[in-house]
This record gives sequence, structure tokens and C-alpha cells, in this order.
Amino acid sequence: MNTADQYLKTIFLVEQLHDGPAATGELADRLGVSPASVNEMIGKLEDRGLVTHEKYKGAAVTDDGEALAREALQTYCILERFLANVLDVEDFRAEARQLEPVIDETVADRLDMIIDREPQCPDCFDADEDACTLLVEERVEADD
Repeated sequence: MNTADQYLKTIFLVEQLHDGPAATGELADRLGVSPASVNEMIGKLEDRGLVTHEKYKGAAVTDDGEALAREALQTYCILERFLANVLDVEDFRAEARQLEPVIDETVADRLDMIIDREPQCPDCFDADEDACTLLVEERVEADD
């Protein structure tokens, strides 16, 4: 996964949270970068036709951008599920966030063959909770 994918995924999730464009400041906070870095990347993504940006309103993914954002989100979900269910990593979310930028499509596909991913992934991801709702339910049931 590359940096552009992480931006697209974050823009997509923030759009879902607010039912509208993603503000630069919120994107910067979520990505841990400066607002200037966000503006620079949004410009590059806009040039590629992956986002639209309206000054003072924010960024929104285009159809092509959404497709890439959903792929990035699916990769993140694959990582979470692998770390939680196969490796039984306690803080699987923190680990998934650290691994996400360096996992490429080939590795994600191979991990996907190992896990039991739900067919509705990545639609199971809840932007409010910043988590896969099905994985949370599975972890709660396993603890009971």
C-alpha cells in the first residue's frame, strides 16, 4: 500500500463520518501529518482524478478514488483479521496501523488466503468506531 492509498482511505472514511467532504485539518490529524502535506497530496490526487477538492469545504473521493480507497480499507481489514485471529496479537489494531503502509497487494492477497474474511468486507468497517464491526463481535464472543 502506498501513501496515496492511505490518504484515499482516510478521506473516504472521514466522508462517511460526516456525510460530506473531508476537511484538511481532520485529515492531517488522522494521518499524523501537517495540513500542508495534506494539501500537497490532495493536489496530486486531484490531478489523477481520484479526489475533488473545494477550498474551505474539503476533499471527496471520486468513483475511481473510492474504488482504490475500498481496496486499501480491505487490505487494512485483512491485516486486522490476520493479526487478531491467526497470530492472536492483543493490540492488533495498533499493529495493523503500523504494518498497513508497508504491505503490498501480493502480501495482502496471500494473507487473505489464510484468514476467514467475511464476504461483506470492507463494508463491515465502521468509520465511527474505526474498526471492523464483525471482528469486534467475534472478539467479544470469544471472550465470553
